[in-house]
Amino acid sequence: MSFGNKLAEARRAKNLTQEQLAEQLEVTRQAVSRWESDAAYPETDKIVRMARILEVSCDYLLQDGVDEKGSPVKPPVTRLLKQAQGRRVKLTFYDSDDGMPILHDWCVIRDFDGAWASVEVVVNQKKRSKNEVRLLPLAAISTVTFLRDGEAARRSPLDLS
Repeated sequence: MSFGNKLAEARRAKNLTQEQLAEQLEVTRQAVSRWESDAAYPETDKIVRMARILEVSCDYLLQDGVDEKGSPVKPPVTRLLKQAQGRRVKLTFYDSDDGMPILHDWCVIRDFDGAWASVEVVVNQKKRSKNEVRLLPLAAISTVTFLRDGEAARRSPLDLS
């Protein structure tokens, strides 16, 4: 979300008009309008004052991924992985060379932290298969396909115990 959108949203949440915010910041209503439309940006001291008036952090106004209090917001992929943790899923990855998705076999997401996931996969070697845990970058994941309850994976079943 852009600076202007965040400013407008925070102003409305405080039930302030552009004119009322402008008065408190000692600027014109048109200046507030330009900031909210991202046509212009306020000076640093104005950002600090508006953050105080609107009861949000400067980080919230200026950065993506930060809530009104200035705390990092967990990305949607984190919520998805929380649901997938410990379950059998099929992951599709972006190919680093051409950006096109490539398919991976069924696996189990054991854990994830920050930008990485610990994933258990079945590796076939010399007519034998074994489970192996790999560390994968979350940015490489294109899609996550969940196995329906009661549905068995067609290939590479993993022991979930």
